Amino acid sequence: MNPNLVHKHLLVRAEVNSPPLFKDRETLNNEIKSLIKNIDMNILSGPHTEWSDVEGNEGYSSVAIIDTSSITFHSWIDGVIQLDVYSCKQFKIKTIFSWLAQFDLEKVDYKYIDRDKGFKTIDNNELSWWDSKYYNTKNKITETYEDKIERLRAKDPFIYK
Repeated sequence: MNPNLVHKHLLVRAEVNSPPLFKDRETLNNEIKSLIKNIDMNILSGPHTEWSDVEGNEGYSSVAIIDTSSITFHSWIDGVIQLDVYSCKQFKIKTIFSWLAQFDLEKVDYKYIDRDKGFKTIDNNELSWWDSKYYNTKNKITETYEDKIERLRAKDPFIYK
């Protein structure tokens, strides 16, 4: 195994107000390509995106093979998105959350794992807080940063450190 490689794995489950419901899969393919570019990765194959019409499972599934591993995206009409980013190259999770904000995030749960030697959850404060209103409305903040952190910390002390 190459000692210069990292093995980072981000698993995200998000509840959103605007899931991608367009029937044009090329639009979602372009969004996935944008994510890959934003985290400085290169596409080897894909994205391969399909819409499911199966009752109770309506939504998109998409996968892209990148030169450092893969990205998998699932979304359903009920407003749930699940995203899996695994790479042997460093990436910033905040960039991924900013990309997800286009779907009007309500709630985000995630695990960031180092898979180099087992499965160790990473807690390095890369994403110290998240507020969907801040990321969805850009710069329309009416409360102080400190007040915001206290309000968010009360909601979820793991995500809002």
